[in-house]
Amino acid sequence: MKKSLLLLFLILNCQFSIVNSQEYPFIRYEANKVQYDTASESMQAFFAKWQRVNQIGQGTINIVHIGGSHVQAGTFPHRVRSRMLTDNPSLVGGRGMVFPYSAAAKCNNPPDYKVHCAEPVQLTRNVYKTIDHPLGLCGIAVTAHDTPTRIQIINNESRFNYASSHITVLGYSPEGVVPRLSYDGREVQPSYIDSASRRFVFNLRQEVDSFDIVLPCLEGESFTLTGVSLGNRRPGISYHSIGVNGAAVPDYLKCDYLTTDLRLVHPDLVVFGIGINDAAGPNFDTLVFKENYLRLCDSIRQANPRCAFIFITNNDSYRRVGRRKYAVNHNGLLVREVCYRLAAATGGAVWDQFEIMGGLKSMEKWQKAGLAQRDKVHFTRAGYLLMGDLFYEAFCRMIKEAKVSTPAQAAPAQPQQVNPKALYRKPSAPAIAKPDTTPKQQSADSTKPAAQAKPAKRTRPKHATIQPPEPKEDNTPFSIDDDRSPYISH
Repeated sequence: MKKSLLLLFLILNCQFSIVNSQEYPFIRYEANKVQYDTASESMQAFFAKWQRVNQIGQGTINIVHIGGSHVQAGTFPHRVRSRMLTDNPSLVGGRGMVFPYSAAAKCNNPPDYKVHCAEPVQLTRNVYKTIDHPLGLCGIAVTAHDTPTRIQIINNESRFNYASSHITVLGYSPEGVVPRLSYDGREVQPSYIDSASRRFVFNLRQEVDSFDIVLPCLEGESFTLTGVSLGNRRPGISYHSIGVNGAAVPDYLKCDYLTTDLRLVHPDLVVFGIGINDAAGPNFDTLVFKENYLRLCDSIRQANPRCAFIFITNNDSYRRVGRRKYAVNHNGLLVREVCYRLAAATGGAVWDQFEIMGGLKSMEKWQKAGLAQRDKVHFTRAGYLLMGDLFYEAFCRMIKEAKVSTPAQAAPAQPQQVNPKALYRKPSAPAIAKPDTTPKQQSADSTKPAAQAKPAKRTRPKHATIQPPEPKEDNTPFSIDDDRSPYISH
């Protein structure tokens, strides 16, 4: 019996390895790269710090991955985090910013830590039309009312030492409730409180990987928890993942304490995975989308003016139009174009997930291969793991091929004197959209023939070397010459 079970295990393990190592014919592996302008000061600053931390082992690299449900689920970002730390075992920093999602009912948690809360709490998310409690970087909050509440955070990752000695609880209480920390049978008060930043800081004498946050609310009292930062005294890499199911770019702009929390994290690189919810509806406006993104970038650079950006384009997706009926969402093409514009305007980079997947209508192929769910928007666990692998491989290639400027060439860092808005170089005309040579349709009441308009000459911004590839197969781009292209139903 034992021999039979062992044989079955070996067979299944062999099959799993074959599935993971095979190449999917619909994936454009040649497109798997991070594109950026080598003259970008923010990218150069990130490369220089990455090199310094890896070679000298001093300091901390903070990478923040922000998104919607693709990020809250945790599989994609944790795959990137795991591979990054596996390749750099001496640089395992703190776990970073986390949130006890599953303290509230029907709210899913990332897999690398568990959360338990027996008492009922009120959930607030940045996607709500009415936000009763001000939010921070995490874009989500839980509020305890009228009763002592205990939220357990339990480490569920055995491969890396995420033990924390420096824990910051973010939150506030109108009645002045002060949270406590419980671990190893003892309960401690905060080492100090920063009321202006809503921070309750616990400097522990020992490192812990699991603990309870105790909110001693009595009748008529409440405490709103907006995040937990897990740190330690070791140098290394911290990969923070911030996600809220259903979140779009404007939802993060509604977070009052976004920049305040970012100053705590001080991100060196922000990976943007927001856009799938912005482009889900029929009235998607590229101009509004771009301006909202630039406002978000501005908020981040108030915390670190030299922060680098990587914009992940939307995955290919479909819209539900009826019972078991789906239509191709062409807005993915528009988001893709805007991401290149954003990278050009901010000196950031692009990881073209849309192109790598296989372009328009590729999500159906991912679904048939067991990599995407039936809603044709989300991936399966295998799909998220694969997407994480692809992103990490492109990230590693970018780091390996990066040519870091020497100190004599690089501009000196003056974070206190940099105006974040000055870092944006907005071109007077789009730099990456090709002229639309298709004759414009006449209006029905027009009697004049359509004039053959001569395409306007386009100026190139500083970072215009970032260009999307030529469309393939069904990837016919929409014209966004005026940078405003609402979705048109066909």
